[in-house]
Amino acid sequence: MAVFELVIALLFVGAVLAALARRMNAPYPAMLALAGAALALLPNVPSVTLDPALALALFVAPVLLDAAFDSSPRDLKANWRSVTGLALVAVGLTVAAVAVVARALVPGMPWAAAVALGAIVAPPDAAAATAVLRQLRPPHRLLVILEGESLFNDATALLIYRLAIGAAVTGTFSPVSALPMLALVSLGSVTLGTVLAWVTLRVLTRIHDVATAVIVQFLSTFAVWLIAERLHLSGIITVVVYAIMAARTAPDVTPARLRIPSYAVWEVVVFVLNVLAFILVGLQLKPILARLERAELIGFAVTAAAVTAALILVRIVWVAGYAAIAPTLRGRPAIVVAWCGMRGIVTLAAALALPIGFPYRDLILFTSFCVVLGTLVLQGMTLRPLMWGLALEDDKSVEREVQLARTETARAGLAALEAADHKEELVRLLRSKYEARLTADGMPAFTSVLRRAQAEERRTLSELRARGVIGDDAFHRVEEELDWAEVNADALARSAQ
Repeated sequence: MAVFELVIALLFVGAVLAALARRMNAPYPAMLALAGAALALLPNVPSVTLDPALALALFVAPVLLDAAFDSSPRDLKANWRSVTGLALVAVGLTVAAVAVVARALVPGMPWAAAVALGAIVAPPDAAAATAVLRQLRPPHRLLVILEGESLFNDATALLIYRLAIGAAVTGTFSPVSALPMLALVSLGSVTLGTVLAWVTLRVLTRIHDVATAVIVQFLSTFAVWLIAERLHLSGIITVVVYAIMAARTAPDVTPARLRIPSYAVWEVVVFVLNVLAFILVGLQLKPILARLERAELIGFAVTAAAVTAALILVRIVWVAGYAAIAPTLRGRPAIVVAWCGMRGIVTLAAALALPIGFPYRDLILFTSFCVVLGTLVLQGMTLRPLMWGLALEDDKSVEREVQLARTETARAGLAALEAADHKEELVRLLRSKYEARLTADGMPAFTSVLRRAQAEERRTLSELRARGVIGDDAFHRVEEELDWAEVNADALARSAQ
């Protein structure tokens, strides 16, 4: 019961910290990292141990699917060189550098354990960076590169992570046999993700209840991961492919009344998982800190600081070298990419997933959390001033495409009205709405009048219930209709800005 009460309290604290982060224009994971560190130092806090086999499935699968679902294959293809360089080469260099640093500072650490540490801290988490960058409206290519890197670097790092754990457990490793196996696993994961996306969408099209549809979405996410793991494939690659393939078809087969609430639920779930990850790491660090002597704690801190410095330096060097030969990532954008190396939930989940009794597990868990804390605070908190100093401007590419889509959809709607067999006054009313959407100058006025009308509708609806003219059942039904209309009006207002 004490643990349950603590989790509830900390979820509330997490919500407060997220609100504070928004007011400070800072990434909320940085606040959560500070809260996790404070939790590890508080007295009388219960110790909690998470089943290592559960950590990756619980924390990584939903977060990764949420990110992959919103990715753009077209934009990823246009920036594939930059994404590939960061997701493959930069991750590989980071793993190697961290392993060497760890071995130099802790000579007794086996190479397999050092490589596992490198793989755990190698993949940056784009969520913290994009949370800040989206508010500052940088060039769209920056966001594409960072989000694309975050999708695929997890797969690279966790494949190395699995190999390192296997080598530590068995004491043997053969690159000759590992490379063909990696190729086979990757191909099988892509195939499995594609097939499961097709199957899941066939099931979801038959579900019309919101709660049932959302539950099936979550269950299918975990099912995809578990099936891939049972078949000894990559859960990461499978989930990414599954999400990307599903995203191509889902908008055409999912009604809006299911899609809007499901998006809101996913946003909340990703936030809760981030809070829980930092809570669990904080709770697991407490007994580690209690066992350490002063000299050991200093040694752990030195190792964590050296590893953090190494991975930051490797990323800066790699991006600088790549930018010198690649015209797509050069100048000020390269500086931002080089500094967006914050680690997050994937690093925490991978550290928590280490088997109990793994060599130097305490040191690896401590170092991993310090890396997350250090990068989120150092890089996350300074990203906004860096962007202001560089004065990077939005290239307006997304806004141009939004305007194009708005124009073409309005024209399609007008064309459909021409063929409509309804009363002339109704057709005239709808035609005026579509023509307003086609006029850039008319859109702000249209949305302003629409919002005033909707506010009056809500006032009248509440007054009718207060006077007892209508009951709550009727009130909530009409309220739902007004909610949907308001969502549409908000979208129009944002597009008109």
